[in-house]
Amino acid sequence: QTFDSIPSWKGQQQMYKLDIGWPKIPEYFTGQTFCVAVDSLHGLVYVGQRGDNVPKVLVFSEEGYFLYSWNNTVEMPHGIFVLNTATDSSVWITDVGTGKYGHTVKQYNPSGKLLQVVGTPGNAGSSLIPLQFDQPAEVFVEESGDMYVVDGDGGMNNRLLKLSNDYQEIWLTGTNGTGIGQFKIPHSVTLDPFGRVWVADRDNKRIQVFDKVTGEWLGSWSSCFSEDGPYSVRFTANYKYLIVAQLNINRLAILAAPPVGSIRDCVIVNTIQLADETKPHLVDVDMKSGAIYVAEIGAQQVQKYIPL
Repeated sequence: QTFDSIPSWKGQQQMYKLDIGWPKIPEYFTGQTFCVAVDSLHGLVYVGQRGDNVPKVLVFSEEGYFLYSWNNTVEMPHGIFVLNTATDSSVWITDVGTGKYGHTVKQYNPSGKLLQVVGTPGNAGSSLIPLQFDQPAEVFVEESGDMYVVDGDGGMNNRLLKLSNDYQEIWLTGTNGTGIGQFKIPHSVTLDPFGRVWVADRDNKRIQVFDKVTGEWLGSWSSCFSEDGPYSVRFTANYKYLIVAQLNINRLAILAAPPVGSIRDCVIVNTIQLADETKPHLVDVDMKSGAIYVAEIGAQQVQKYIPL
């Protein structure tokens, strides 16, 4: 099948095509694949999956070869993030389990050794205590060590926290609600190079944007999400577009990213329609090649889309 035969969306040219050779052996996916993170510096792709007696983290090469897996101290992975600094790289996982490891954000080395636990393991959150999470959905860590956590997938806490590299609260914003700066299931978070924090406010069907230094609200986008809320926020390698997964309509929306200045309103420039029941949950982008990796909990796989 040639990709030319697929009708393009609203007459627009396709921007991505599926890499049907990734991964080389899909049978390594044995659970529900909830999240994916790319280490573009080392050409690695980390996949978090859930299930009984399945390895919770799988590691592939960007060419699609399975490399290794690890299983310790991860109960229910929700979000995953790779941080590269000048000296090393680490893998951050948000764990939404309800057992003794859950309600935490954890840092691992690439081979799965637990380095740091942020949060109160096993205790669901109280919005009054910064480091008591309620199923934290995702984390973004800057090279400085400052980190941004959207908390939570559980619904008790609905907030965005910025923590310092020694895990002290720098600022915290958000309560449960539909107003400006409030959240209903903040589900994904990322930063742009212009000092803005982007949050997928899933059940409010909008993306909200905040100043990374002060935490002040800068704007929100909702007109693009009338059919289904945003499950992920990730920028393309050139920061010109945002990639957003919409789980219930099995779609990736590609939105124009505003340059410095006003957020204005959202514009969908392209979409990638996935098969029924694929259920794309979270995505990540290879900041070198531009490839998009999509963790699909319906299809129980990760798919790779490459820019045309």
